[in-house]
Amino acid sequence: MEISLKILGASSAIPLSGRNPTSQFLTISNRHFLIDCGEGTQVQLRRNGVGFSRINHILISHLHGDHFYGLVPLLSTLHLLDRHKAIHIYGPPALEQGIYDLLRLSHATLRFEIIFHPLDMKERALVYEDKAVTVHSFPLRHSLPCCGFLFTEKDRPRNIRKDALEKYSIPTAEIRQIKQGKDWTNEKGEVVPNNELTTQPLKSLSYAFCTDTSPVANLAELIGLQPDILYHEATFTEEHAKRASQTKHSTAKQAAKMAISVGTKNLLIGHFSVRYEDLNELLNEARASFPNTFLAREGLTFRLRSKGGLEVITA
Repeated sequence: MEISLKILGASSAIPLSGRNPTSQFLTISNRHFLIDCGEGTQVQLRRNGVGFSRINHILISHLHGDHFYGLVPLLSTLHLLDRHKAIHIYGPPALEQGIYDLLRLSHATLRFEIIFHPLDMKERALVYEDKAVTVHSFPLRHSLPCCGFLFTEKDRPRNIRKDALEKYSIPTAEIRQIKQGKDWTNEKGEVVPNNELTTQPLKSLSYAFCTDTSPVANLAELIGLQPDILYHEATFTEEHAKRASQTKHSTAKQAAKMAISVGTKNLLIGHFSVRYEDLNELLNEARASFPNTFLAREGLTFRLRSKGGLEVITA
């Protein structure tokens, strides 16, 4: 069980040299997701060693340019790289027509299929599920409809104890039910409790992504669990709290309060306003309320395993 999150961009609307608009590459249970795709994302993918062939699912939170202006150029590059496998895009309903309009404007015809999944921008919804992972969207509070995303590993079956298999000679056909938590009854009718036959599996992990938003009072309810990692935008410090309110963004202190409210263990802050040359202003403000806060800087990878704390890996 492992989460690996590579930060491709963490700046707000205006890109600077070395500070790119929002984009993240998440790996969870060996599934890969590109979260938002601001201008220059494909360059950042190259720079950070992320192979384009690994991108099968792209999630777009909302239709401000710094979160999706890199999408169509990325699709065009995938076409030039001779991709044929379909790609899944999850985003606000209007995004689908926008993609095809831009492709038509540039006389581009893709070799691969786009499978578009319109997001419900008002209610929490399941947007992806397989045998190992679920992804939910949930509404945030911004100047236009915006979604956050929750990525969750599914619980794994319990682990069979080898000594128990040898001791009780358990038939292979019954192992599956035992791994699901069922007690076992032997030929004499004696019940062997499950906890004598199995051990706990590794803890499943989760990651919540909350980009452009004012503080959401019921965020804990919308997320629905205590995420192991919360990314929350922190565009401003409290000095500019009025500006944050006007633009429907959050301060670093507010991001820390959100982390406390949802019960996360680790807070990543990003979407930094270009007015801050020293991002430690934002970090220190958040850490005053929530000490286990980290800056989501470009080029960093955050890795979390079921056993152990959050690792910060530099490029």
